[in-house]
Amino acid sequence: MNIFKALVIATIMALAAPAAVAQGCGNHDNGCGHCKHNEVTVGAARTDLYLPVLQGKRVALLSNQTGMVGDKHTLDILLENKINVVTIFSPEHGFRGTADAGEHVSSSVDEKTGVPIASLYDGGLPMPSKESMNLFDVVVIDLQDVGLRYYTYYVTMIRMMDAAIIHNKEVVILDRPNPNIMYVDGPILDMKLKSGVGFLPICTVYGMTMGELAKMAMGEGWLKDGKTLPLTVVPCDNYTRSTRYRLPIAPSPNLPNMLSVYLYPSICYFEGTPVSLGRGTDWPFQVYGHPNMTDHKFQFTPTSRFGAKNPPRLNELCYGTDLHNMSEDDAIAGGIDLTYVIDAYNSSNLGEKFFTKFFDKLMGRDDIKQMIMDGKTAVQIKASWASDVEKFKKQRAPYLIYKD
Repeated sequence: MNIFKALVIATIMALAAPAAVAQGCGNHDNGCGHCKHNEVTVGAARTDLYLPVLQGKRVALLSNQTGMVGDKHTLDILLENKINVVTIFSPEHGFRGTADAGEHVSSSVDEKTGVPIASLYDGGLPMPSKESMNLFDVVVIDLQDVGLRYYTYYVTMIRMMDAAIIHNKEVVILDRPNPNIMYVDGPILDMKLKSGVGFLPICTVYGMTMGELAKMAMGEGWLKDGKTLPLTVVPCDNYTRSTRYRLPIAPSPNLPNMLSVYLYPSICYFEGTPVSLGRGTDWPFQVYGHPNMTDHKFQFTPTSRFGAKNPPRLNELCYGTDLHNMSEDDAIAGGIDLTYVIDAYNSSNLGEKFFTKFFDKLMGRDDIKQMIMDGKTAVQIKASWASDVEKFKKQRAPYLIYKD
């Protein structure tokens, strides 16, 4: 099989697939564990589609704690099938997913298998070293993304693809569902704000899986020097854009449940402000507050804990808003909802000090904060990126694997 010409195996019909790792049912809003005919099979479970590609080659695995098929990690599946895994690459939060956001992650060795781990996150997003790239022929990527432009896993994937172009390596992506695939929202990134939390000219909520985004990055010339590479995407089976997929494993320490994942598109902007978004509490990305917001009755105090060793507003009493009892449907229906940021801006009385430079990077534009200071409503601000959403939907269409 010529892998270069077969850029994707998306057209291959479902084979006799192993048991699915999670359920998603387009007929039931909250997913359904009883509709066996609607079980989603992730790419990593479809071994018949990718093991032949890996036989006889030196293999690197870019993955973390989310790379599971049932109770078995993709690394174990590869080793059990006599695949020569020579190294592991880990993204932000590390191979086991235990590091804080932005925390330096050191290279090490996987205790269970003895396979060396090379960290691709040291507080930034470095390119893999020439030495590590020379160890293998093909890299397998298996990461559970959440579909946000500022979530760093896709950036790590793109950086790895760039390195693969430089060093003439093959890439195999074991696709997984995107829990926020059901809509597109937010402005297309202004590339003058390109950073580790915004790497491609895509909408904030881009509504694509990692496999689809990889295809788009290559097809649109966004990879290193506009070049292509041998790319194989192993698609999920029994998955559509209307499937409500419930993550079986938390993708990172501060996204502990589906409500946090659904609110993430709206609440993450507080990372670019002095306001706490609940890190260091039982409800990360489900509450927000600041000591100045005394006109709000809800109170919480961030503390140092697993996944939030030094959270914003550490040990400070914060007043704010509690969203952790919101229904998942309501969180999704709002899409990106800037009413929370606008509320905190008005209540905290911090003026321009409310915004840090990081806010623009998260937003992907540098004019939104001025709109907020000028008193624009969330609806008015969202209207300013409506044309971006329609443009991006048309642009991404040729690269979509899964139907509505």
